[in-house]
Formats: sequence, structure tokens, C-alpha cells
Amino acid sequence: MAHIDAGKTTTSERILYYTGKTHKIGEVHEGSATMDWMVQEQERGITITSAATTTFWNYRGNTYHLNLIDTPGHVDFTVEVERSLRVLDGTVATFCAVGGVEPQSETVWRQSEKYHVPKVAYVNKMDRVGADFFSVVKEVKEKLGANPVPIVLPIGSEDKFAGIVDLITRKAIMFNDSKEQVNYTIEEVPAEMAAEVDEWRGKMIEAIAEYNDTLLEKFFENPDSITEDEIIETLRKATIGMSIVPMMCGASFKNKGVQYLLDSIVRFLPSPLDKGAVVGHNPENLEEEISRKPVSTDPFCGLAFKIATDPFVGRLAFVRAYSGRLDAGSYVYNPRSEKKERISRLYQMHSNKQNPIDFLEAGDIGACVGFKDLRTGDTVCEEKNPIVLESMTFPDPVIGLAVEPKTQKDLDKLSIALSKLAEEDPTFTVKSDEETGQTVISGMGELHLEIIVDRLKREFGVEINQGAPQVNYKEAIRGTVEHREVFKKQTGGRGKFADIIVEISPADENVVGLQFVDVVKGGNIPREFIPAVEKGFKSAMANGVLAGYEIPAMKVTLKDGSFHSVDSDALSFEICARAAFRHACPKANPVIMEPVMSLEVVTPEEYMGDIIGDLNKRRGQIQNMDSKGNARVVKAAVPLSEQFGYVTVLRTLSSGRATSTMEFSHYSEVPAALSKEIIEKSQGRRKKDTDLDE
Repeated sequence: MAHIDAGKTTTSERILYYTGKTHKIGEVHEGSATMDWMVQEQERGITITSAATTTFWNYRGNTYHLNLIDTPGHVDFTVEVERSLRVLDGTVATFCAVGGVEPQSETVWRQSEKYHVPKVAYVNKMDRVGADFFSVVKEVKEKLGANPVPIVLPIGSEDKFAGIVDLITRKAIMFNDSKEQVNYTIEEVPAEMAAEVDEWRGKMIEAIAEYNDTLLEKFFENPDSITEDEIIETLRKATIGMSIVPMMCGASFKNKGVQYLLDSIVRFLPSPLDKGAVVGHNPENLEEEISRKPVSTDPFCGLAFKIATDPFVGRLAFVRAYSGRLDAGSYVYNPRSEKKERISRLYQMHSNKQNPIDFLEAGDIGACVGFKDLRTGDTVCEEKNPIVLESMTFPDPVIGLAVEPKTQKDLDKLSIALSKLAEEDPTFTVKSDEETGQTVISGMGELHLEIIVDRLKREFGVEINQGAPQVNYKEAIRGTVEHREVFKKQTGGRGKFADIIVEISPADENVVGLQFVDVVKGGNIPREFIPAVEKGFKSAMANGVLAGYEIPAMKVTLKDGSFHSVDSDALSFEICARAAFRHACPKANPVIMEPVMSLEVVTPEEYMGDIIGDLNKRRGQIQNMDSKGNARVVKAAVPLSEQFGYVTVLRTLSSGRATSTMEFSHYSEVPAALSKEIIEKSQGRRKKDTDLDE
């Protein structure tokens, strides 16, 4: 995991080569990388989808089985990083030796902390001008709040980067420029580095000694008596406990340092056995915790973390097996849908190629074929031993685009293609705008939607017309209002009647969706009608009262009401709730909210004035200005609506020398003048509200 262009795919390609999985090194810039198999990835030289593979590495006479996932760096594809971290046991956090800790490095680091994934850090591109290993170590400590412990020292840097000193063995690993499987020699530490090596080795032992009292005693009495195995064992314990991050370096493009990285993955990152039992919940009683050990004798359970569509095989579900064994041709149970699914075939994935296998066991990652209703984040298990594992949370899309097929005959093809793409990617949504009849696709950014449109054309053969990008606004209420709504309808015979008194207010902090509180006393509204009131408010929240945008959170307190013994039913109360929402919300101080992005611009000093002036015009709020080497770093919060086409403007302002990265930060209230404009636009495209009675 890493920021854009830190060298994730290049490092992955070297791992495949040195473990014998491939016989030729694939290069990103040539479009021949094994892990970047999509046409769009090869053309652009970026990773879009996380590619999984399985390989083997020999270390000290033992063969270790590794599952490797190469993730994208662009924030638009953050879902790929999120779901990979959810199912993997360890991660290699890769940093550029020149760029250090960049914005997306911080994002992926936070994601890995959320899922408690132990990390080793690899500082790549040590051969680049301006490379500085110790500067990156310092940034990891300061910006990420981690405890980085260098376990190697670089020998030279930039074009003189020749090798690394292993602080554990006190040996120098010198690289040559060949592409042989063994392109290094092990030598004695250069004399001029001896003092530096002793100093950093002392710091390393000191950092890990608190995990091993014997080590601490030896360190003070006779540091030379500390053995290699003691250091490795203690480092492993501290890494798995997420207390330290071993730091190493290399230059993957020049094939330097990758074998040492592989050794370190095996030495310090956990196997499923180190992670221990996985804990889930009983689907029938979510309070009850259940655990499953990572052994093949326990009942099977796994997590479907990705759905992909293959033109030859059909729908593939990537599954991480946590316990037990799953055989091809057997059945699994899905607690979400409460259905059994037959797994007709199992594959081990190597990027986009499938190798058939007979079974999956605890710790394996494989792809299943044959299921009908499986979604990202679903647990699969044995029917007799059901369990629900923690699912994944994905950010909401922030940008939309109206699309339509160029010809009428493509209409069906478009809807099939969009539903397949939405199934693959939880951050991509498709909805039909009821007022205009348009199909609106939404995603995480302009690049995300550009790739989707490109895939529609190439993979599904659908030519489309597209509108201008639209911002996904939301609505919120700021005030509290009490409202009584009476719904009556008489049509001869049995009528409809419902009467409710509700208080509508902003939701409590950190609550998403409808926070429904029922305080009705004395049976004024029968129990069976209360869920209908909740349902009515929930469905009404999809269309706010100002401009028809969704209200993501709101609190409704049902205080009182009345019913008619003949005319009242659940539907009457649901309709009454929807009407109450429409009539009460305008009095609760509704506002429009817009997505605000966190922007970081790295620029030479001379363009600072122009760039800051431009950000001010875009309603940007400058949060921080820093220096990094010879460049200046500007951090700002800028509304997404002002950022379309920003990259082109930035290139023009800086003669192509400044770069920017942007990610979603939060929603904030739109200024009054802009709010008025948004409401007017929406009224232009929306028909008059149809009376509910119709």
C-alpha cells in the first residue's frame, strides 16, 4: 500500500520474479506488468483494481506460502485498498525515498490502523536524486505517529546507492546491476560505516528490548552476546503487536533490496496462526460472540471481499478463508440472504488468470464461481455453524455524471453493464433521477468515472453520451420542530386515517440514517403501526425538501397520535409520515451541504502566490504551508464544486511543475447565495411535487 507512484506495482513485479512466479520482469512503463492487467492500467501506467496472486518464498530452508495483493494509489480507487486491508494479515507500506510520507500514504496508513494490520515499511527509489532514507524515517514518526525502527542502513544514495547494511547480522548486502535471481553478494560492513552501524544497531535493540527482558539485560551487560534469532523473534513480536514498524530500503526498479524485503515479510509479518482466532457474531443473536481458529478442522468461514466479472468465467467472488475447508462443488450459507449457495468451481488467482483448485483452507485466498446472490462484505460459512464476520465500510460517492446510450438498442446493454460494474465496486452507484428520467452514475472522483465510461465502451461495447460532472450535494436540518400531521381519505367504503405528532431534529453525533425514537404512551397508536411510521420517514429522507438531495441523518421522535379502529392501517401511517416530513422539514431550518476536499499542492516557491490566489478564488481555506526540500507544500480545504478541471489550471499556473492530490474530507454547509442557485437549478429540473393523494 502506498501513495501514487511510490513503486507498489514495480515492487510486486520483482517479488513475482524473485519468487519464481514469473520468468521475465514486467515493467509498468512498458505496459507489461503482470499485476496491471487491465487495458486502462497498461495505457495509463497506473493501478486501478487490486490484483491478487499466490507465490512461494524460501527462507532458511523452509518454503512459505504468500498471498500478495497489489493495490492502487489513487484516492479514487480507495475501496480497493480498504477491502484488501480488511482480509490480509500484514502490509508492506511503501514510501518514495524523495517524496516521503505523502497524502495518500496517510490515508492508507489510517485504513490499516482501522483493521489493526501490522506493517513493515519499505523506502523505495533510493537511486533517485534527492533520496533520503532517514528523512522518511523521521516523517513516518512525525506525520503518522508510528514507531519506525530502521533494520538496515543504505550504502550510498542516489546514483551511488550500492547496497544495504543488515543491522541484525551486521553484514553488508552489495547489489550488482544484473537481473540474475541472486544479484547480490554478502560482505563485511565498510570500515567507514562501522561507527554508524553500531549506533543504529544499538537504537534498534533498545527499541525492541522492552518486548524481551533477557535481551535488555544482555544489551547492558554484553551487547555482542545478543543472537540473530533473539532479535528476529523480538522484532516479530513487536511488529505483530503493532508497536513498531521495521524500516528497510531499496530500489525496486534497479532490482535492489527486494529479496531482503521478502525475507522481512516472512520474518516479521504475521501468518494466520499468529493472528489467532477470528471473532464474529451469531446471526440469530448479534450480542453473542463466536470465534473460529485458523485450522482446517474448525467449521468453514470466509469473507467475500471482492466481486469481479470475467468475460470467460463469469462472476467471480474473491474469498478469504479464515477457518475450515471449502471444497469445490460444496454448498455454503450466506447469513445476510439466509440462503445456501453452491460453489461450482474454485480458483487460485494470479492477477487476471485463474488456476483451478479443489479446495480452500484457512488462510487461503481464492475465487469462487457459481453463486447467485453474493455481495462485497458478505460472510460465507457452514449452515449448521453460522457466523457473521465484521463487514467493511465504504465512503459515499461525491461526484455524479448523467449518462445515456447513443442508440435506443443499447439501452438494455447499458443497464446490464452498469449493474455489473456497481456490483464489483461498492463506491460506484447508479440511480435513476425520477424527475428527469436521467441515469446518474456516481463515484469517488473524475478519474473514477472516466475509467467507468471507458470500461463501458471497451468491455461492454456500449457507446454513451455523458453530461457535465455534478456534485453529490446532501441536505441537513439545523433546527427542531414539532408537527402534527393528520391523513384522512374517504372514498366510500373503507377509508384511510392516520394521525401523528412528531418532533423532527438533527441526529445525535456520529449517527447515520434515521434515528427513530418512539415515546408514545397509552396505546394511542397501536404497536403494529409504529414500524410503518419509521418506514415512511426513512423513505422520505431520500429526497430532501430544498432541492431533492438525500438527508443522510435525522432524528424523529414520535410523541403521540391517534387512530381509527376501521380506517387505520400500516399504509395510512406510512403515507402520513411522508407527508409530515414534507410539511415539517421546511420549518426546521434545512440547509444544503457540499463535499469539501482535502487538497495538497507541492510547488516550487516562485508559483506560491499565484496558486494561493487561485485557491482563494475557489473558496479554499488554506490550512497549512510547509517546506519539503526545495519545494513548498500547501494544504487546503476546497469545495469539490470548485475543483473540476483543477489539474489543468495548476499546470498552467506552474508551467507544469506543481502537483496536487485531493481526497474527500467532510461535508459542510453551502453559503446562502450558492444555496439559492442550487435550489433554483433543482426546481428547474424537478417537476412540481405530486400530491400524495394521487
